[in-house]
Amino acid sequence: MRIRGNVAGSAFAALSSVALIAAVGATTATADPSPVAGCGPWRTSVVASGYNMLEGLAFDGRGGLLLSDQSASGTGGAIRRIDAGGARSTLATVDGPGAVLVSNNTAYFVAGLSMPSVLAGQANGTINAIDLDTGAVSTTVSGLRAPNGIALLPNGDFVVTSDMGSDTRMSLVRNNVYAGPFAALTSTNGVAYDQSRRRLFVSTTFDPATTIAMFDIDRPGAAPTLFTLPGFGPLNGGDDLTVGSDGMVYVALSTGGRIVRLDPGTGASCTIADNLPLSTAVEFGSGPGWDQAALYATSYLGTVTKLNPTS
Repeated sequence: MRIRGNVAGSAFAALSSVALIAAVGATTATADPSPVAGCGPWRTSVVASGYNMLEGLAFDGRGGLLLSDQSASGTGGAIRRIDAGGARSTLATVDGPGAVLVSNNTAYFVAGLSMPSVLAGQANGTINAIDLDTGAVSTTVSGLRAPNGIALLPNGDFVVTSDMGSDTRMSLVRNNVYAGPFAALTSTNGVAYDQSRRRLFVSTTFDPATTIAMFDIDRPGAAPTLFTLPGFGPLNGGDDLTVGSDGMVYVALSTGGRIVRLDPGTGASCTIADNLPLSTAVEFGSGPGWDQAALYATSYLGTVTKLNPTS
């Protein structure tokens, strides 16, 4: 599989997604910054440190937290595992790992997310699978360009995001083959599928406004609902996101060093934690030994931080 398009340019070239989506009739809502119940500040505590640049995380449901550990040089990264007792191991060695997701007995992760690959115009990105029963690692899809986020839809399709290069639209992968752009939204980063709503949520990174797009997967081609978070987009640095059991969307703002909660029903948003520089991804605890009421956040500083609501 090969995705066409020149991506050697800077990620900052992708600054037009809001206008592009609006042109096809998207519904836009500016997030209401008014305080709402449970908005915090949440208590924070570092539960792991000493990693390189952590890009993503996912719980494997069997006591482990999987981490995408990147090298600043773009080579020599890995998928790490840490259990609730602190025991660490390495599941796969790979260059430029991005987001991780777990489905049943398989952990999927993207790789090839590195500035050297972007500057060289390489289409060396992949979707990979780890069999959590046997530890076997395989490549599911190849030929991607700087893949960042990944979501798995109910029909087995993957949606892959990218926020680096000249073409930073989401890609649809069907039957392990590139099936074209999923939507016109650009500068895409975090992506999460909400099973209860059958909605796909996507964040943008370098747009002038930080946007959270909500797609109805039962209406292919329909314009998304757009939520705009307060602040200047590049200074927020919208990164990965997750949907909690409460139906709220939680977003890591990397450059801004904040975790923001968005209510997609009302558009209200609030900061639940700040002073968390270079936060990259968030996920609620799952599996033996992990606090299911707590949100866990990774950072480019090599830390995993636990966030607990104060009310």
